[in-house]
Amino acid sequence: MTSMGKTRRMMSVGLIGAALALTLAAPARAGETPTAAAGWHLTPTGTDARFRGLAAVDRSTAWAAGSRGTVLRTTDGGRSWRNVSPAGAGDLEFRDVQAFDARRAVVLAIGEGEASRVLRTEDGGATWTESFRNTDPRAFYDCMTFFDRRHGLAMSDPVDGKYRILATRDGGRSWQVLPTAGMPDALPGEAGFAASGQCLVSAGPRDVWLATGGGATARVLHSADRGLTWTATTTPIPAGDPAKGVFGLAFRDRAHGIAVGGDYRKDQPSPQAGAVTDDGGRTWRTSATPPPAYRSGVAWLPHSKAAALAVGPTGTDLTTDGGRTWRTVDTGSYDTVDCTADGSCWASGEKGRIARLAGKG
Repeated sequence: MTSMGKTRRMMSVGLIGAALALTLAAPARAGETPTAAAGWHLTPTGTDARFRGLAAVDRSTAWAAGSRGTVLRTTDGGRSWRNVSPAGAGDLEFRDVQAFDARRAVVLAIGEGEASRVLRTEDGGATWTESFRNTDPRAFYDCMTFFDRRHGLAMSDPVDGKYRILATRDGGRSWQVLPTAGMPDALPGEAGFAASGQCLVSAGPRDVWLATGGGATARVLHSADRGLTWTATTTPIPAGDPAKGVFGLAFRDRAHGIAVGGDYRKDQPSPQAGAVTDDGGRTWRTSATPPPAYRSGVAWLPHSKAAALAVGPTGTDLTTDGGRTWRTVDTGSYDTVDCTADGSCWASGEKGRIARLAGKG
């Protein structure tokens, strides 16, 4: 094994150990771990906004986007956060953010009609430019993803019976609606969930997946040509209700993926809340031991072929076998999770909660 391979292996093992150590820490308060313990370490954000959008760049830099038009950025590993919210955005609900580095980021606001917008910054949030505003009252944008620094997509709930896909080729400076000829029909009542910024995800230069719920079955749609043509596959995650379906996806390559979801209502159980694929989403099978409750976000641990984290309002779960079995490792509330190539993982959620996964010491 090369020295780089050894380093990556150590990063993965360290993060798995930190996640497992969450179960051994005696929490100071419900859902929180002591400062000296390994696991999620809450960072001081100074706000009670709910952050469903999260983009981790590396172990030092991360962006979070949330309610009341709030955008935060850290460049010191979460020790401090700077409020870089766009001016006049207080009425917007940011649900997704894609960051390229400490200075360049794109945020998505959700909602009907003109409430759905895309804004971009190139100076660390000092100034923002609106690059897209939806003018179709039937459209409602949920999520976005980028293949690289130039090419990205955003998705809207069905319009005229088909999901609407928005594309950029210049890093989010301009957007165009793609033709729908290659998009299969949506099921009655089917839509995406703007819960974690993970209802539209990509892996590699061309592959992208779209998660659905609300219809008779929960589906995942896949495109291998950056959103021009799609195929739809049924998943075993329960649907049949507007509150049920697939809420989050994560692919570690173009073949291996994890889906999480369930029923987001607090008083409802969520059996079969996890599923896995090893053929790019052509087929899905239920996790043998799924997460025990609704989960909205999921991320593969860096440089691991088998370890991933799933998060939701009632806890964090860890898998070390590619999503087949899950173990709850924390009971804190998070909506989304993101990991970086240099070996860090971040999570964010309600009441201003943003945390880093860290080892002991």
